[in-house]
Amino acid sequence: MQDSMLERIAADPNYQELRSKRLRFGWLLTIAMLVVYYGFIAIIAFDKALLAKRIGSGVTTWGIPVGFGVILFTIVVTAIYVMRANSEYDDLTERVKREALK
Repeated sequence: MQDSMLERIAADPNYQELRSKRLRFGWLLTIAMLVVYYGFIAIIAFDKALLAKRIGSGVTTWGIPVGFGVILFTIVVTAIYVMRANSEYDDLTERVKREALK
């Protein structure tokens, strides 16, 4: 019985759509996060002077707001995924569950 339910779920077009959308969007956000994070690390590794420059006449360097920006970017990417999951993916998941329990 369990195998037949799994086969029905795998064959369900709603499940295939859900899987495809989540996979594409997940990879898109992952790539964006990797570019931002490793870009920041690459700047630290190859051009420390760029992030060590002071902002104005104070003691704060550009590294502080840029590092803070990386953290904020992570929060924004997570919020974007959660909002999409709560709207689009939850609806598709419910449709898949309804079809599987028939």
